[in-house]
Amino acid sequence: MSTEPPRRDTPAAAGKTFIAPCRELSLAMPIRWLKEGWNDYRRVPRTSLAYGLFVFAVSVAMSWLGWRLGGWVLLLAMLTGFVFVAPLLAFGLYSVSRQLDVGRQPTLDGTLRDLWRPLQNAMVFGLLLLVVFLVWARAGSMVHIFMPPDAQPGWADLLGFFAVGSAVGAVFAGFSFAASAFSLPMLANRDVDVITAVLSSINAVMHNKFTCAVWALTLLALTAIGVATALVGLVVVIPWLAYASWHAYRDALDVSGWPVLPAERRQS
Repeated sequence: MSTEPPRRDTPAAAGKTFIAPCRELSLAMPIRWLKEGWNDYRRVPRTSLAYGLFVFAVSVAMSWLGWRLGGWVLLLAMLTGFVFVAPLLAFGLYSVSRQLDVGRQPTLDGTLRDLWRPLQNAMVFGLLLLVVFLVWARAGSMVHIFMPPDAQPGWADLLGFFAVGSAVGAVFAGFSFAASAFSLPMLANRDVDVITAVLSSINAVMHNKFTCAVWALTLLALTAIGVATALVGLVVVIPWLAYASWHAYRDALDVSGWPVLPAERRQS
């Protein structure tokens, strides 16, 4: 018996394929995902706050390290590179929404035990994000050749420099979003390899470009707010967006061709 209720629009899978079939997503879906994610946050506030405080502590530690080693330049690079590691930090939170979906009350220790099952795949995905981040950092350093040489450059020169830097960063951020938007929840929920999950996510994003663009900008805006509040806002933003991303994955992909990972049951 399946441990996961089917979506209303979930077709029966004829068998396992290399890439999970995707569904058509309307432009209004991101609002629905945010609402469902916020409902999940309200249902398990203690677990959500515990994860949020962990993310906040990690963010503060990395920011302090960046400031100590490289000043504001390295600090800014690490904060802008947060987009590459935020999905991985939220990996354990997908278990919370997953258990809520099947009518269970999640606990912190239960979600941590759930995390061990797909940990190997999560680590492989983490290495992929690390490679992307390092390449992005190298590309970012090369962008400095476009920095105006004048001591007091004009606005036109500065805008050109920032335009080039933003364009380069957008390419890497776009790839990271497409690869992680639906793959990490899939890895946390199904017995699937990293390549299949990543390709399924990219395929779903490419077939729903406008909706996923709205979703990506929403994630970016809320994460930026969390960072702008001296990182304190991440206590709420990261769990909320993780739960919303779970519901996005459930709507975007038909994963019925892969077996469900067993969920940790609460000990009585």
